[in-house]
Amino acid sequence: MSTERPRVVVKIGSSSVTGEDGAPDAALLGRLAREIEAQITAGVDIVVVSSGAIAAGWAAIGAGAERPTDLAVLQAVSAIGQHRLMSVWAESFDVVGRTVGQVLLAPLDFADRQQYLHARQTLDQLLQLGVVPVVNENDAVADDEIRFGDNDRLAALVAHLVGADRLVMLTDAPGLLSADPRIDAEASLIEEVTEIDRSLEAVAGGPGEVGSGGMASKLAAARIASWSGVEAVIADARAPGTLAEIAKGSRGVGTTFRPREARLSARKLWIAFALAPKGTLVIDAGAVDAILNAGRSLLVQGVSRAEGAFISGDAVEITDSSGALIAKGLARLGASVLFAPGDVDSGPSGNVLIHRDDLVVLVEPSETSR
Repeated sequence: MSTERPRVVVKIGSSSVTGEDGAPDAALLGRLAREIEAQITAGVDIVVVSSGAIAAGWAAIGAGAERPTDLAVLQAVSAIGQHRLMSVWAESFDVVGRTVGQVLLAPLDFADRQQYLHARQTLDQLLQLGVVPVVNENDAVADDEIRFGDNDRLAALVAHLVGADRLVMLTDAPGLLSADPRIDAEASLIEEVTEIDRSLEAVAGGPGEVGSGGMASKLAAARIASWSGVEAVIADARAPGTLAEIAKGSRGVGTTFRPREARLSARKLWIAFALAPKGTLVIDAGAVDAILNAGRSLLVQGVSRAEGAFISGDAVEITDSSGALIAKGLARLGASVLFAPGDVDSGPSGNVLIHRDDLVVLVEPSETSR
């Protein structure tokens, strides 16, 4: 999608949006509102993706108790916190004379073509009206089986949705570091990444403490952005002037992930990153080669083992014999009939389990030899 003005999606995580008590940090949001307004005045359209609803809700009613883990309770808590979070965002932008608009999204908005177009139209209209869209997942009604899981992934999908040039993920770290600074005093900032591989994923580690993401989810979001043709940056939310420095291309400001030249279509991006996998297909070496190097569909004969109770039309992950993720796609057959004798059509295309149009390769061919 082409736009006259450059577009940037700015995602702020729970650990940055909220203070020590879990309530929205009005001082930080006020500063970010001023910095975002400066970018808008300079000619940039900005969409904000803001976490923090559950943290804000629990701060209001939890009385310092440990945050719950039950889904139903978290949904109710997010309903309490979402308007509190938006209230602080609205007040912060009121100070600089800018209006905000709340947009709550769910995976269905990316899975259904009409919903996808409606969501894009809404965000486009808000930007044309000079309004800053503030996006969050609709946690109050999101099903545990049908949700984004973290706002990093949501932000990357929104960046593709609005045709953004850049995704900036603001967090409580200066960027992606070469090691965990809590255990390695020599850890240093990785300033630029051209390819996200397994060694880099190992550096990212696990989830954070306050939000549902952490550096691993930000790296996954950077991969989504990169495969969408969008530059991604992970940077420190509490460092003043970060957005301006990123816009100028200043070195040493966060970690920049360069976009791939080959971009995924909206549909393949949806298959790869918006659909929850319902099972796994373990394939043999011949099938791996056919998918990675020959651009072929996945045939039934190439499957060594199927895991999970998936049905026809479900998304499944595809791994090699060592368990390394190779691809993801939409299965034409369910697990219950995959190996049942006589159930697979022997016609010209009957042995195709995942057609190439429904399959997304998730690694570079070189990764399989590492």
